[in-house]
Amino acid sequence: MKKINIRTFASLAALAVVLSVSAGAQDAAALYKSKCAGCHGADGKKVAAADLSGADVQKKSDADLGGVITNGKPPKMPKYASLTPDQVSGLVGYIRTLKK
Repeated sequence: MKKINIRTFASLAALAVVLSVSAGAQDAAALYKSKCAGCHGADGKKVAAADLSGADVQKKSDADLGGVITNGKPPKMPKYASLTPDQVSGLVGYIRTLKK
């Protein structure tokens, strides 16, 4: 069996983490675009729904935002119970990037 240099292994592991985080961010952006942008706008500021970039939304905890995504907020916000916890977490992270 061939031995792998520890530096090579560490470099490859770090690259895998960076690529995974980057792919996750891209997935969250695409998910936001498909599920959220229609009501909240591409920048989260669409007047017809909650301003996701504003202080009222941004001060909420990640758990609170995740709960609204998963369970909805009647009368206008539908629930997205079919999303995985990772998808919800990705959306919450993406919403954080919309901060004013």
